[in-house]
Amino acid sequence: MTLREISMAEARALPRWRRPETLLYLMAAAMPIAFATWSALLNNFVIEAAGFTGREIGWLHSLREVPGFLAIGVIVLLWVLREQVLALSALMLLGAATAVTALFPSFSGLMLVTLFSSIGFHYFETVNQSLQLQWIEKSRAPEVLGRIVAVGSGAALVAYGLLVVTWKSFDLSYGFVYGVAGGTTVVMAVAAMLLYPQFRADEPQLKTFVLRRRYWLYYALQMMAGARRQIFTVFAAFMMVEKYGFEVHEVTALFLVNFLANMVFAPFMGRMVGRFGERAALVFEYAGLATVFALYGGLYLFDWPVWVAATLYVVDHIFFALAFAMKTYFQKIADPGDIAPTAAVAFTINHIAAVFLPALLGYLWVQSPTWVFVLAAGMALVSLMLATLIPRHPEKGLETILIGR
Repeated sequence: MTLREISMAEARALPRWRRPETLLYLMAAAMPIAFATWSALLNNFVIEAAGFTGREIGWLHSLREVPGFLAIGVIVLLWVLREQVLALSALMLLGAATAVTALFPSFSGLMLVTLFSSIGFHYFETVNQSLQLQWIEKSRAPEVLGRIVAVGSGAALVAYGLLVVTWKSFDLSYGFVYGVAGGTTVVMAVAAMLLYPQFRADEPQLKTFVLRRRYWLYYALQMMAGARRQIFTVFAAFMMVEKYGFEVHEVTALFLVNFLANMVFAPFMGRMVGRFGERAALVFEYAGLATVFALYGGLYLFDWPVWVAATLYVVDHIFFALAFAMKTYFQKIADPGDIAPTAAVAFTINHIAAVFLPALLGYLWVQSPTWVFVLAAGMALVSLMLATLIPRHPEKGLETILIGR
């Protein structure tokens, strides 16, 4: 099939399955098949195969975030590659690195393969966010982004469901599961590369470093989100294995519930963001996260039963799904040509704390897991205060409620 560049107007005349929005759904499904499987198996794999403790898992996740911190390099790659090509190439790298993870059951080996998978994941996410904001109309963005979250959750749900059903029944190995999941993502990315034309956005994107003062609130929200997310990503699931002794199929079942909840609630939350605005959505998210993290600390102080921990983990994941409200906030205040370079800058800002925080908190975790979660609750409260500065109807020239004061 001949690939050619077409405008967004021409794309609307294509069959529905070949339109930009459908490609976004396809990529949303392909990414979590590899990444979610990697995440589901990781804590058990590193403990069983490499003897990891909180220190090693902290260092692994710190290294994993380095490519996110260097996401600004996407701007350089865009000098020679189209965003769409770069997104799919990064998706292939993520899948390939995931497929070979089990071949490196050592600290140094896992650090190496994690670095490659992380480059694929973070560069894909950076460019994918940019494409979403360029290809989706502002009026439809909250609803469509909610559906994209649901599609990704549905793909992860299928992967996790198969893992739960087959892991013990067929005595699967880590190598087999990583290979199938990563290989599936590679095949889907190659198919997307071959079947879709190159879509040309209505507004040409700047290919230079962009850092604007009027985006300061968006940058601050990104920085706090990155720091807070690391504590959930690194230590919440690790806690389920270390404290409660979860096995692979049990961790996977918990993830499955998470993504089932997101499938159900994400489209609804997208409509709510469209109706009540980004400020209300983010204030609700951060207030909920602060509460959940505080209760996480109580798991160690009061030795609450496993069902409390599992419930908090699911609720935590649902709140994090509201993060797309930050995307629509930026879409409303941004110059159209700033979307691609700012996506790269924002990803770098998002990962400033992520580079060192997991490693440092790994040492704190050994002393007191409770204080790790107390710190996360404090970060959520800072994010809540920042979110109150978002106007009810943000737009270019009205980026915060402080404008005009």
